[in-house]
Amino acid sequence: MVRSDARENRARILAAAREALTADGSTSMNQIAQRAGVGAGTLYRNFPTREALVLAVYQDEVTRIVDTAPGLLAKMPPLEALRHWTTDLVEAMRRKHGLGDALSPGAHQAISEQSYGPVVAAITELLDAGKKDGSIRVDADPGDFLQLTGALWRAASAPQDRAPHMLALILDGLRTHR
Repeated sequence: MVRSDARENRARILAAAREALTADGSTSMNQIAQRAGVGAGTLYRNFPTREALVLAVYQDEVTRIVDTAPGLLAKMPPLEALRHWTTDLVEAMRRKHGLGDALSPGAHQAISEQSYGPVVAAITELLDAGKKDGSIRVDADPGDFLQLTGALWRAASAPQDRAPHMLALILDGLRTHR
C-alpha cells in the first residue's frame, strides 16, 4: 500500500512535470520538484531519471484519455463521443510531441508500445458502439482509425488549426451512408 501523502506527492509531481515540460522541454528536475512543492529526494524516489518522469507523464495522460471513452458514450451518440475523444487525443499527442526533446528514441518506442493497446481498445469501444447503433460502418477498423488520426496531431495549428476539419472528413468516412 502506498501512503496517501506519497500518492499526493506523485500526483503533484506529474502535474508539475506535465505543465513545465510542455512549456519548456529543458526544465530541470529541480525546477519540477520546486513547482510540485516537494524536495529533490522525493522527486528522485518516485522518478529516478528524467526519462522515467517523462514516460510517467505520457502514461498518465494516455490513461486519462482512455478512461474517458465510457463516460462520453454514456452522454452522447457514438460519433460525437468519438469526435470529442479524438480531439482530446490530438491535444495530448501535440503536447507529447512538444516533450519529444526530453526522450530518447528508445523511450519514444517504449511509450508507443505501452499506449497502443489501451488506445486501440478505447477506439474499439467507441467504434463498436457506433456499429451497434448503425451510425458507424461495420468495416471500420480501430487500427486504421488510429493511423489516420496520426495526421491530425501533425496538422498545422496556425494560423488556423486544420485538425477539426480533417477529423470531420475522417468521421464522415466512418458514417453509415443510407
